[in-house]
Amino acid sequence: MIEFNNVSKKYDSADSYALKDINIKIEKGEFVFVVGSSGAGKSTFLKLMMREEVASSGCITVDDINLNTIKKRDIPKFRRRLGIVFQDFRLIPNMTVFDNVAFAMRVIGTNEKKIRRRVPYVLSLMGLNEKARKLPKELSGGEQQRVALARALANNADIIIADEPTGNVDPQMSYEIVDMLMRLNEAGTTVIMVTHEHSLVRCFDKRVIILDKGNVVADGGTLVREAATSHINAASEIANEYVVPPDEDYTAYIGETEAVEVAVEVPNEVQAEEITVEGGEN
Repeated sequence: MIEFNNVSKKYDSADSYALKDINIKIEKGEFVFVVGSSGAGKSTFLKLMMREEVASSGCITVDDINLNTIKKRDIPKFRRRLGIVFQDFRLIPNMTVFDNVAFAMRVIGTNEKKIRRRVPYVLSLMGLNEKARKLPKELSGGEQQRVALARALANNADIIIADEPTGNVDPQMSYEIVDMLMRLNEAGTTVIMVTHEHSLVRCFDKRVIILDKGNVVADGGTLVREAATSHINAASEIANEYVVPPDEDYTAYIGETEAVEVAVEVPNEVQAEEITVEGGEN
């Protein structure tokens, strides 16, 4: 579904590469954590995937669409396939919760009948039905992030890209947001989540890609996750006191993981016209 083939990215103002010779393949229905210290290349990785930036060399394809050669007029249509969740929520302050979610549908010309049916459905998935007429300023940080997630789901995106979605919420809500993403993934949605919260990575048995100084230094499942989060105190996880360590040199993990042959389990594809959770609307 998503493939980076020998991809490098160098900004004109930079002396070094933001990403260098990246080869990654993410299959349909996978859930992938992307971790790394500040400056590791995580933001560039997402921007290339969203076609906000163009690779300096190499090829990126998403659903057989070549992002290097896609025409500018086709980029908005391509982005409709993506549901994007940001750390800072990016809600429209003078719009209600309902209208913030509906906005994602209105900008692509969805008719109001479908909007009135779809928006309450995705709000119910996020437990926000009672907040539909509230303004963002009337919500907690966790509630605002759930609105952002509902907005990402509004157009039934095939791929959810979550950029530090737990950065501005409390530890318990962090866990709940990732749990929601996991449930969407179980329904067939591909999820790529960038995070610095190593405790969250440790709590969920998913593929982990570690970036360091623009390079992929590890990519895999259980063993990579354990190496990347070995400094976490297990007792703190039980108490939901997520420990965010200072920026680290992730090359320390290379020796522990490079010789490991890691098998990444990919869940069965789920064919559905809309994202469905038990009891949801088709």
